[in-house]
Amino acid sequence: MVDEKSGIAIICSEFNGEITDRMLKSAVARCKEAGVEVRYVCRVPGAFDMPLFIDELAARSDVDALVTLGAIVAGDTRHDEVIAAALASGVASLSVKHGKPVALGVSGPGMSWEQGVERAEEYAARAVDSALKMLSGLRQLRKKDERKYPAIIG
Repeated sequence: MVDEKSGIAIICSEFNGEITDRMLKSAVARCKEAGVEVRYVCRVPGAFDMPLFIDELAARSDVDALVTLGAIVAGDTRHDEVIAAALASGVASLSVKHGKPVALGVSGPGMSWEQGVERAEEYAARAVDSALKMLSGLRQLRKKDERKYPAIIG
């Protein structure tokens, strides 16, 4: 149910850019493989800054799904856990608010720099796959005649 008319927006953190640049390249490549158009790529300073852009992009009619990309590396404090928790909550809320898939392609917390580098391409590709699967499922769900098949999805 996902086709070339489907539009994706990618929000990518600039923080830990060596990792996130690799993630962005992987996500764009996965979108091309899937035959979907990347309509917007927005860079934000850090993962915590993503919700404002998610909210703006999700409100646009040419965006069907969104992908977030970032790397939250552990430091000497538990700051990474605070950032990750706030981001996950915001992403989930905005997805529900707009009725559009928002995939959480942000690695961490508790992750080392080395783990972030190792996981960059895989996490980004999986985030795109997740957004597209959610989009396909939503489209199927919204097409079903719920009066006839109330318990059947997909």
